[in-house]
Amino acid sequence: MKPGDLTKIRTLSSPTVHPDGRDVVFTVARPDVEDNRYRTSLWRLDLREEGSEPVRLTQDTRDSAPRYSPDGSRLAFLRGGEDGPPQLHVLPADGGDARRLTEQPLGVSSFGWSPDGTHLAYAARVPEEGRYGTDDDIKPDQEAPRLIEHATYLADGLGYVLDRPSKIFLVDLSQAPAADAEDAEKLPESTQLTRGRGDDLGPTFLHGGTRVAFVASRDRRGGWVPDTLVSDICSVDLRGRGFRRHTDGTSSVGSLHVGPDGTAVYGAADLGPSKQDFVARNAVLRRLDGPGLALTDAETDGAACPPVIAGDGSVVAALEHRGDSVVRNLASGAVLLDGHVSVSALAANGDVVVAVGGTRTSHAEIFVGRTDEPLTRRTDFAGHLTGTADPIEPEELNASANDGYPVHGWLFRPSTRARRKAGHPVVLMIHGGPYAQYSGNLFDEAQVLAGAGYAVVMGNPRGGSGYGADHGRVLKEAIGTVDVADLTALLDHALTLPGLDGSRVGVQGGSYGGLMTTWLVGHTDRFTAAISERAVNAWDSFAGTSDIGWFFADEYAGQFTHEQSPLTWADNITTPTLVIHSERDFRCPLEQGQRLFARLQRNGVPSKLLIFPGEGHELSRAGQPRHRQQRFEHILAWWEEYLR
Repeated sequence: MKPGDLTKIRTLSSPTVHPDGRDVVFTVARPDVEDNRYRTSLWRLDLREEGSEPVRLTQDTRDSAPRYSPDGSRLAFLRGGEDGPPQLHVLPADGGDARRLTEQPLGVSSFGWSPDGTHLAYAARVPEEGRYGTDDDIKPDQEAPRLIEHATYLADGLGYVLDRPSKIFLVDLSQAPAADAEDAEKLPESTQLTRGRGDDLGPTFLHGGTRVAFVASRDRRGGWVPDTLVSDICSVDLRGRGFRRHTDGTSSVGSLHVGPDGTAVYGAADLGPSKQDFVARNAVLRRLDGPGLALTDAETDGAACPPVIAGDGSVVAALEHRGDSVVRNLASGAVLLDGHVSVSALAANGDVVVAVGGTRTSHAEIFVGRTDEPLTRRTDFAGHLTGTADPIEPEELNASANDGYPVHGWLFRPSTRARRKAGHPVVLMIHGGPYAQYSGNLFDEAQVLAGAGYAVVMGNPRGGSGYGADHGRVLKEAIGTVDVADLTALLDHALTLPGLDGSRVGVQGGSYGGLMTTWLVGHTDRFTAAISERAVNAWDSFAGTSDIGWFFADEYAGQFTHEQSPLTWADNITTPTLVIHSERDFRCPLEQGQRLFARLQRNGVPSKLLIFPGEGHELSRAGQPRHRQQRFEHILAWWEEYLR
């Protein structure tokens, strides 16, 4: 795989199953480097005929998030204009023109159908008057100053949030003009159900469609609670009245999911006595308005994506496990999908379950089955890539740290025809999070490096997810200890294998992986060169500039912010280092990279600073396609200079 092959990767998301199980509709996205945008459209796969091929359903290129109506007659989805935000549309399921339902100035983010199909509830950000284009005479740099009085005022990938809170709206489809009426193009009126400060997210109809539920940080009277990690399931009636908080105000609650029979399930992560201790806290799935029994185990079960509820009320979830996912029917215990697959989305209707999952050779495919049988792969979107850039499959690695702890990972070797007599130069790649996991499945970062002739070592040291909460929680106030031991053990083990050149070893990582990269080169000179990307390098300034700094630094570094800051040890660095950062990274702000680069330059260390304009923390995964390709080109040029 080469940087230009990014355009051959297809990303699948948002599957929705027809109520009678006849088909599944989903979103397909592809990067377009030439136009520097992502092209997304809706596709349909007929499930009644074995061997059927998916077909494109919509011809627009900014369509996403399809949802079947309860009776299967319509599809609601989001469609964006060439330069406009996504708006809610509805399309006849059997074909026809899509009808636009909203004109929100900042677009619609999520929505849900009422059980009878007569209403749609949606979330949209409401801009403060005079901001974000609400007044044509006021340019962005002419807006009034922002008076900040709360810690949570920024969000990566979005910007300021307090002056454009997300609110819940209701649209009555029966009020839409008839298709042949003179005012047929008129939009149906939307009713705003929630108001005030703070975000209300993820609208879902509850109690037979008589109430609209959402996730928010609110007290029992409905008042907004700022600067908290606590969130709850709340609801109002269809007039926006009768506020209720359904959960107890002690946990971080995720989205609510309601099945066809009314079964409601949500995930809640315990935050400890401080209500801020989020480190390695897996969300436990619970039933709403029921006995509250846990459906999953917080100590072992980390969800890979939101759960779904089948027609019989059984809950199906995808759980992280050793770099992969396991799809399980929580009611029967049946395993529906496991092996080398990384599940990113689930859908169910009746007794049909659909999963979107990546494999060793494909970025994303559709898997289909029943609630009591294994899911089977039904698509081959990998064909776009494998025809010219056949993915390299990894070797599994198992090592032991110096304290005997088992370490798990993978080695991606370059193809045989690219072998070198002296062995391949090696790159140790470190994931972000830190409570996240690498997988041996198709990953463009590893594929591009291996395709260029580098052996890639990557794994899941302590601090990550997928191996139980204890595996992740041990890193609390311990950065630079057991994680270093695990990464060192994995690399040392890989270098005992034939065909690898231990004299030419690089290290790279992003976010927490960038932190560990800076840390490692500040504590050892074993690496030939390094790439530290979007890193946390200094906890003190991170706490005052990051959108999550006000709590993240306290919980991970605690009283050791100085000792566990890589910048503290930066004067020890002699390793040539490329620092990569983005101008609009509000998660790990640009100053984190600038401070490291300044120190390296002052000390005469060979170093460069690569800055991407207009990008946030998610550059490598969701940045502009052209920037993603250019990023790869710079990375390969750096390794070419130092590892060849």
